[in-house]
Amino acid sequence: MENSRRQFLTSISMLAAYTAFPMNAFSFDNSKKLRVVLVGTGVRGSSFWGKRLVEQYSDILEFVGLSDINPGRLQYAKKYIGVNCPTFVDFDEMLSKTKPDLIIVTTVDATHHQFIIKGLEAGYDVLTEKPLTTDETKAQAILDAERKSGKNLIVGFNYRWSPYATKIKELLTNNTIGKITSVDFHWYLNTYHGASYFRRWHGQKAKGGSLWVHKATHHFDLLNWWIDSDPTEVFAYGDLEHYGANGPFRGANCRSCDHKSNCAYYFDITKDKQMMDFYVANEKHDGYIRDNCLFRNEIDIYDKMSAQIKYANNVSVNYSLTTYSPYEGWRIAFNGTEGRIEASLDIPYDKKAVLSQEELHAKEMEQNALEEASAETIIVHKLWKEYETVVVPTEKGGHGGGDSRLHDKIFKTPDIEDPYGRSAGIRDGIMSVLIGIAARKSIESDSPIKISALTDLKPMPKRIKSDK
Repeated sequence: MENSRRQFLTSISMLAAYTAFPMNAFSFDNSKKLRVVLVGTGVRGSSFWGKRLVEQYSDILEFVGLSDINPGRLQYAKKYIGVNCPTFVDFDEMLSKTKPDLIIVTTVDATHHQFIIKGLEAGYDVLTEKPLTTDETKAQAILDAERKSGKNLIVGFNYRWSPYATKIKELLTNNTIGKITSVDFHWYLNTYHGASYFRRWHGQKAKGGSLWVHKATHHFDLLNWWIDSDPTEVFAYGDLEHYGANGPFRGANCRSCDHKSNCAYYFDITKDKQMMDFYVANEKHDGYIRDNCLFRNEIDIYDKMSAQIKYANNVSVNYSLTTYSPYEGWRIAFNGTEGRIEASLDIPYDKKAVLSQEELHAKEMEQNALEEASAETIIVHKLWKEYETVVVPTEKGGHGGGDSRLHDKIFKTPDIEDPYGRSAGIRDGIMSVLIGIAARKSIESDSPIKISALTDLKPMPKRIKSDK
């Protein structure tokens, strides 16, 4: 166990090389297991940052506390994760009684800053789910707290770790198409995945910051990492034209709705035992409805979005996000001084689709559905030459294999240097959310927004790993 413990500590030091961490970060006592607490016991927190850690890394870590504002969900999560630790509705009480080494934050996005800042100020290191936070004021407060505390923050970006995303990074790093000049990036959410955001708390800006922040932070982090530069300015358009008050009818929730038979978006949560146990059984505690109506009037986020992003190294990006596409997938093209790279995943017309769109979404969200290995392609077309097809072995499930690789880097293979710099720290987290925040503010003001006006982090032509 002691060797595994030392490996974990080494992994944190490796992360330090790519983030805002000093090399002696996370200096835990290596004679015992890492003491971990989790705040936010929804499905993502309880599965990816809970159950999976217990199953894969119990020789290195142990959960000493779970916290959630919903006591019923908290007790179910304890059983689901498979731990015997105490549970707390009060986060402060959990910290004072458990004295953890590491706090994992997986609460509603708009509350991340509360737990991150409290954790840092109390002298603990913190790992948070993406997005880091939802507005520039909270982002600056997190920055200030991290600097004053002397402790550290990891942001759980997983898409960087998928084999397909990594191959794109490799091609760009090797200057395969010369200097990047512009990028076209388009992401399509289908009527299963896209719709799910609008029936959950994500449908309100006050809780999730809109999909510019909650969902697109993934995409903007990939762009920042691929382009290897910081964004400087954003101009955006967006509207709510499909969901929310635009719907032809509405109800209290799908279970009790009178329009089940004629609503194309009807979601029968009763067929999903896990959802019933996690959420429906515990609605009485906090009133959170997991199968909310997609057409409720309180929805105020955008369902169509497009942005122009300017980078400090003069790369320009055209980005769009569609939330009611017939299929789920994405396309990207990098234009360079010596050619063009085109990449895409899950576009049904590019290859014969085996799974339905509903099955595709279910598999993608499964943490352990990695047995479905396949091969995808990337097109490299250099000027004055025939195009080349690059074949990339890929996986389905767990965000294209990124989920398991993110965990393994931290806990299993810390001594292997990562030439692609995939570990993400506070600067990465802030730069990714600032693009979404700027896009939202651009729509509201009908004007371009400077990234440098949002926090005291200054964009750099070459992406740096630390703000210190």
